[in-house]
Parts: sequence; C-alpha cells; structure tokens
Amino acid sequence: MSVVKSDLIKKLAENYPNFLKKDLIKLFDITIYEMQEALKRNERVELREVFSLEPKKQKARISRNPKTNEKINTPEKKSISFKMSKEWTNKINEKK
Repeated sequence: MSVVKSDLIKKLAENYPNFLKKDLIKLFDITIYEMQEALKRNERVELREVFSLEPKKQKARISRNPKTNEKINTPEKKSISFKMSKEWTNKINEKK
C-alpha cells in the first residue's frame, strides 16, 4: 500500500479540525523540503520514535560489467539509509 500526499493531508485535517487545509499543506511541504535540504547537507534526519534517515557516501570504485567482464569506473554517489524505530517495528509486527 502506498501513501499519497493528499491522503496524508486529508487524515491530518480530520485529526486536527482547527487547522486550515492550506496551512496543513504548507506545513507538510516545508517539512519535506527541510528534510531534503538536511540530507543534501549530509545531516541526519530523525523523527523521534518514528524513523531516521542518514546520508551515506559510496566510494568511487572500479566495477565490472558481468556480461562482458569490461571494467568500469563507478563514480562516488550518495545513498540514503532508512531505519525505522523499534516501537514502530513492534507495532507493524505485532499479531492480532
């Protein structure tokens, strides 16, 4: 099941009826933007008791094409490490 931004905004509007929908959209956009910028600056993003995101650098290396055995220079690149909190992991894995 995927989650769509509009569904998240709708759920937030139901849970917080005092906020205007346009304000919730703006808040959501700012939050996502700040998370992206922090990851670009190689900073860790953590939502306590939910998840953490951490940028990792993969070093440049020489790899090979398995089909032709040709050696290829692979440049350095960034990836994001996602780790869910133990609390959420337990909630997801608990049996009903």
